[in-house]
Amino acid sequence: MDLSTAFKLLYNRLNVQAKRYWLQVAVLLVFAYIMCRKDLTINVSLNGLQTDAAVVFEEEPMQNVAQESSVHPVNISMLEKKAAPARKRAKTVAHDENAANTFSNLTYTKGKFATNDSSTAREAKKQKQQTYIKRFANVAQTEMSKFGVPASIILAQGLLESDAGDSRLSTNNNNHFGIKCFSRTCRKGHCSNFTDDSHKDFFRKYQNAWESYRAHSQLLRAPRYTHLYKLGKSDYKSWAMGLKRAGYATDKYYGEKLINLIEDLELQEYDR
Repeated sequence: MDLSTAFKLLYNRLNVQAKRYWLQVAVLLVFAYIMCRKDLTINVSLNGLQTDAAVVFEEEPMQNVAQESSVHPVNISMLEKKAAPARKRAKTVAHDENAANTFSNLTYTKGKFATNDSSTAREAKKQKQQTYIKRFANVAQTEMSKFGVPASIILAQGLLESDAGDSRLSTNNNNHFGIKCFSRTCRKGHCSNFTDDSHKDFFRKYQNAWESYRAHSQLLRAPRYTHLYKLGKSDYKSWAMGLKRAGYATDKYYGEKLINLIEDLELQEYDR
């Protein structure tokens, strides 16, 4: 048998087998195509899940914060150290943009912390301060009546911690007293980050400024402040220095600044 005859016989046999089993072959081809498409879909889905996880980490960092029962205020003006670089964040924000309080709207006239403002600048700042006082004086007096904290102290702390109501913490979070959040389980919208990825830089959010004032009053019921209630409501100097010694803020001149604000703006009049 020559080579051409052998090829013809082989072709005929294959042709017969193909006609006999064409349905099975078609089914196998369709099955193989489906499996290939399925693998591709699975890979795409997995990649999509990884991308979504990164977005969740960026938008909801408050899952890393500490226990809420340990809520502490801070004097935000003391956040001078450079924010730690974020390891998992793709974007970075300058520290100056994140600082919640720069005290740009306050003037101090006494001691080593005195600010060197022109008379024009001082007058402009005082107008901002008076606007803030008019807005919250009744709230401060209500809190004094209910909780016993002098209204002068409440207003002075509000001015100091909120930069006369212009800090990002007060405008974005309605947080006028630098109250932090250390909860590991707080819901979305409960707090926000203002400096870096550390849980120490998460601050409480409030629905309105009044909630912030009430939270401040409740915060000062903590055991480390109870000795202050033995003081008279008119003794704002002892209250101011007592808050400083109790660790309300890290500013070494915190008490003096409160006293300076009270006396410059005659806030003691609201204690009567």
